[in-house]
Amino acid sequence: MRTQVVIVGGGPSGLLLGQHLTKAGIDNVILERQNKEYVLGRIRAGVLEIGTVNQLRDLGLGARMAAEGYVHNGTVISYNDEQIRVDFAKHTESTVMVYGQTEVTKDLYDARDADGTQTIYEVDDVEICDAKTNAPFVIFSQGGRSYRIACDFIAGCDGFHGVSRQAIPIKARTEFEKVYPFGWLGILSETPPVHHELIYANSDAGFALCSMRNAGLSRYYVQCDASDDPARWSDQAFWDELRRRIPEEFADIIETGPFIEKSIAPLRSFVCEPMQWGRLFLCGDAAHIVPPTGAKGLNTAASDVYYLAGALIQHYVHADPQAVAEYSERALARVWKAERFSWWMTKLLHHFPNQTDFDSRMQQAEIAFLRTNDAAQAVLAQNYVGLPY
Repeated sequence: MRTQVVIVGGGPSGLLLGQHLTKAGIDNVILERQNKEYVLGRIRAGVLEIGTVNQLRDLGLGARMAAEGYVHNGTVISYNDEQIRVDFAKHTESTVMVYGQTEVTKDLYDARDADGTQTIYEVDDVEICDAKTNAPFVIFSQGGRSYRIACDFIAGCDGFHGVSRQAIPIKARTEFEKVYPFGWLGILSETPPVHHELIYANSDAGFALCSMRNAGLSRYYVQCDASDDPARWSDQAFWDELRRRIPEEFADIIETGPFIEKSIAPLRSFVCEPMQWGRLFLCGDAAHIVPPTGAKGLNTAASDVYYLAGALIQHYVHADPQAVAEYSERALARVWKAERFSWWMTKLLHHFPNQTDFDSRMQQAEIAFLRTNDAAQAVLAQNYVGLPY
């Protein structure tokens, strides 16, 4: 088997890259470890930067997003009962879109199926070979049989635990990591959202986030110990704790109900440099992780795809190899800015072990400054809606 680009990983970043390449007439094959139903069953974040939204629109995938997504013109930041509304439209003339990652993935799969571009599911034993040569290839197994795909380039879109990053020799990469000493206990409930915009809440009781998927599906989080057990939290205990952490105005009106999903997500910052090795390129979680506080995970993956797709199109359509050589440098410049913003939001809104009264006062002062300073709000808004590519 032969193709121009092998994409390892059939999540949203691999699918988005594949759609860009297919639209440009570049042959590609996606290898996915799970089946399609499993991938579509994963519950993930749903805040899309304007750059991600524009990519989907440019690929002709904006119709369902426009009909079912929710445009957010701002967000609420609070400390106890003090609230600040950061107006995205005012400070950036832009917005974000609340549209679940599962829905994005479904739209991308539907488009890929409609184009007839090949996706191979339930693959095992993927091995990336000869990436430093001009003739790389990928071997894998499926259903007890072994296969080999020759290609020009390989895109590793297979996540933090995938094989792509590990294919780069340890001496050829540098990894930067910060593991946070807490997690997010998240629940999904078939209840209307407490507010039409996201609420990021810091309080004397800890951090909480009020989010949503649609008008009848809410997503709520509370900070917890990273080693906590979701089974320890009853429905009532979660709702009581959430009410303690959000402003009283919202605590008094929140509608509660049984959970349809409950899990704890650890928080980590991680970056691998470089994001390319020979003809192997890393995208998304294969190269970097951000804590979810700044809603940057999927969006930073989408910016990687933007740079890589553009570079490959320059190579194939315009016979220009320079953009391919510069992919890692361009992608990392934006990745580190997203890492900084996510780290700053996490530091601002969470309680850390051994946090002193002074540290708490610094958080309160930071939020007070944000409340009274338009320039500070503008910086937050610019980062939240997405820095330009």
